[in-house]
Amino acid sequence: MKDFPERVYTSEEVKTAKVLVGEGYKHNLTVEGSPDFKEKVNRAIELIKTANYFDFLSTYIRRIIEIDGITQLRETEVAIWANKFAVENPVDASSLFIQKAYHMKEYIEGDLYYGGNAEKRSVEKRVEFLQVLSDRSVDKEVKEECNRLLQMWKESSLAF
Repeated sequence: MKDFPERVYTSEEVKTAKVLVGEGYKHNLTVEGSPDFKEKVNRAIELIKTANYFDFLSTYIRRIIEIDGITQLRETEVAIWANKFAVENPVDASSLFIQKAYHMKEYIEGDLYYGGNAEKRSVEKRVEFLQVLSDRSVDKEVKEECNRLLQMWKESSLAF
């Protein structure tokens, strides 16, 4: 199997990434940042594993990096840049990471991954993840937080 491109920017790099993902490629997901940031991201990743979404995340995301700025997907780097506030709540952070992985999936597949309809689709994937996590978790606090976030998304015009 070929190596995944260092960046995914040119049409050739995107094509290579798409082929590798189609062949089952998974990244060795790394977390970069302060010890506190890494601990919080790892808690979110454990929830992602509980929901059985880790393969999805590691297919589309290579790194989660702590930054001081605005949390965002860096498509060309196959990375999520996240600030300390984005990872404060592990349930919310886990759903955010799945949402960003879904954006990356659409980017690699050549779909329109930004704008109103794309945002609506990615929020639907975030909500779907929260429902699955709530169903699969045995932790009462995780279930309660999933339900709180699901209610918030339900009340939001983005989710439905």
